[in-house]
Amino acid sequence: MTETHAVITRLGQALSQVIVGQPALVRQLLIALLANGHVILEGVPGTGKTLLVKVLAQLVQADFRRIQLTPDILPSDILGTNIFDLNTRSFVLKKGPVFTEILLADEVNRTPPKTQAALLEAMEEQQVTLDGDSMPLPSLFWVIATQNSLEFEGTYPLPEAQLDRFLFKLLVEYPDTKAEKQMLLNSQAGFQSRRLDLARLKAIASVEQILQARQAAQAVKVEEPVLDYLLAVVQRTRQHPDLALGASPRAAVAWLQVSKAQAWLSGRDFVTPDDIKAIAPPLLRHRLILRPEAQLDGLKIDSVIGSVLSQVPVPR
Repeated sequence: MTETHAVITRLGQALSQVIVGQPALVRQLLIALLANGHVILEGVPGTGKTLLVKVLAQLVQADFRRIQLTPDILPSDILGTNIFDLNTRSFVLKKGPVFTEILLADEVNRTPPKTQAALLEAMEEQQVTLDGDSMPLPSLFWVIATQNSLEFEGTYPLPEAQLDRFLFKLLVEYPDTKAEKQMLLNSQAGFQSRRLDLARLKAIASVEQILQARQAAQAVKVEEPVLDYLLAVVQRTRQHPDLALGASPRAAVAWLQVSKAQAWLSGRDFVTPDDIKAIAPPLLRHRLILRPEAQLDGLKIDSVIGSVLSQVPVPR
């Protein structure tokens, strides 16, 4: 195990100590970080979505900003704007919260499409253009957007073309009974997430180490039979009878990058078909669209993803 790999492993362990009962979520979030892909966190309120991101930012010593998105938020509230300074008689750039390394966009589906588009343009281009001037965003720039899975009144659901720009859609489930009991015991012992002093958390990794880990993950090898298997699964999503929209070419490229990160995090320098299957649900669940008749039959997107994987033979 290399030093970089050991750092990422310790980072996952430290996250799991604060966010109890979500080991799969923590691992998938680390994979997205290694693959340089933005994430949607979806779950009911009170499951620790915001706390998870704040703790992760502190553990990697990254600049962190949080935006509480509402219907009256404007693009300039996120990107920034030029303000006229009466003293110098010139315009001065006031940068918005997007100029950070880890950005938490809370309740992204509560802000209008114009503001969503401004944020997603920054995500795609990794730069911001104001009054004709383009300004690059930090190398680590990583967006985690949250949305409530229950409330739909007064929301602006992200269209498919914009959802495709997110690498993962992670579902934050309720913790099991054992984990929830541990949460209650922690609370009884004096732990309060609202008053958690993040500055007291000891940093596990630096931004430079995260960037090094990304380079190491992308150096993982992919043999041609595994690549052909990935292409076969992608094409099957476009032909499946229960799907009206399959995976895009962008999704195929992202799937390849994430498979490398999955393999590297597992301690291997090569990708296997199991790596491709392991990250299929979070990678595809927001990109595929069920046919109306499949929705009427009560099919869930994750079960259809499982059906797709079962129909493609795995190479030896």
